[in-house]
Amino acid sequence: MSFSQIGVVGLGIMGAGIVEVFARAEYQVFGVAESALAVDAGKSNLAKSLARAVSKGKLSQEQSDEITARVTFGEDFALLADCDLVIEAAPEILSLKLDIFSKLDAAVKPSGILATNTSSLSVTEIANATSRPAKVVGMHFFNPAPVQKFVEVISTNHSDGEVVSQIVEIGNSLGKHLARISDQPGFIVNKLLLRYLNHAVQILDSGQASKEQMDAAMRELSGYPMGPCELLDLIGIDTCVEILKTIHADTQLEIDEPATGMVKLVSAGNKGRKSGSGFYDYSEKLEIPTDPNQDIKDQVHNDLLIAYLGDCIAMAATGYATKADIDSGMKLGCGLPEGPFEVIASLGIEKVRAAQVELSERTGIATYQPLSV
Repeated sequence: MSFSQIGVVGLGIMGAGIVEVFARAEYQVFGVAESALAVDAGKSNLAKSLARAVSKGKLSQEQSDEITARVTFGEDFALLADCDLVIEAAPEILSLKLDIFSKLDAAVKPSGILATNTSSLSVTEIANATSRPAKVVGMHFFNPAPVQKFVEVISTNHSDGEVVSQIVEIGNSLGKHLARISDQPGFIVNKLLLRYLNHAVQILDSGQASKEQMDAAMRELSGYPMGPCELLDLIGIDTCVEILKTIHADTQLEIDEPATGMVKLVSAGNKGRKSGSGFYDYSEKLEIPTDPNQDIKDQVHNDLLIAYLGDCIAMAATGYATKADIDSGMKLGCGLPEGPFEVIASLGIEKVRAAQVELSERTGIATYQPLSV
């Protein structure tokens, strides 16, 4: 199949970013949203992103104009009728996505492939809302889509193998790194990232360390661009709670149940940066302080890192994802300086295993026990 026309449904920051990605790659793109207000927001999001690229010398004004000219915006699903691929980028609400896919099934030509940008919901359930489940896949971009290079391509038991291969091919044409995986809550990156973030808040809830100590520990000792509480605020604590609920429903593991501290913040309306406050207050310019207590930082860093590395080892051991894709996902999708298996190679697997045993015995959590690599 030769792809030429691409549709995107949902024109928030993520949807507008996906529109830009395809338009930059010289595809004709049709962006659809549910209202004139949402369409205007999508146009504005695209214009602002392109203007930033021009101001930084990454695009010429002529190139920006050419990209804009490749995009048609509107409210009518009929705009998507002749699209070869339509990507849904609506909020993470299953009922909303099911409704959109039912409409897409009726509006898009029978040969068209339908993809969801969901970060955690069941692609299988979404596919079942259509009469063409063999032509439905997950295509999970990371925010901001024009910058982030990692894309998870998720197939279901219904997915046609040739369709999945075509999606990988078009993803490669965008200059992205594609990881081809099956349908599982959280996929690669969010499954690993959200368990790490949840573990951090569980430590905070226990009183073992403060948010400042945890954030400082991961920034200073692992070189992470943000600590876990800073990152939760950036992503949106409410979003993280919903993803964790999906993962927990699948695993039924206590470590995946959303931490009390997160749930309480969301209940109080403190969702992170987007609401003005979360773990931190963003009403004024925020400077995250460092913390001089090195012993606490060392212990917290060890616990968070070892549990995270163990999760990565377990994921690879099940065959769900390759070590290379896990490393690429955590570096390209999360901006971490090293992939987990690069860290394991540096520390030595025996040291990691011994630390897993110690963590499991100290906390009484059997999930932390080591598996073979």
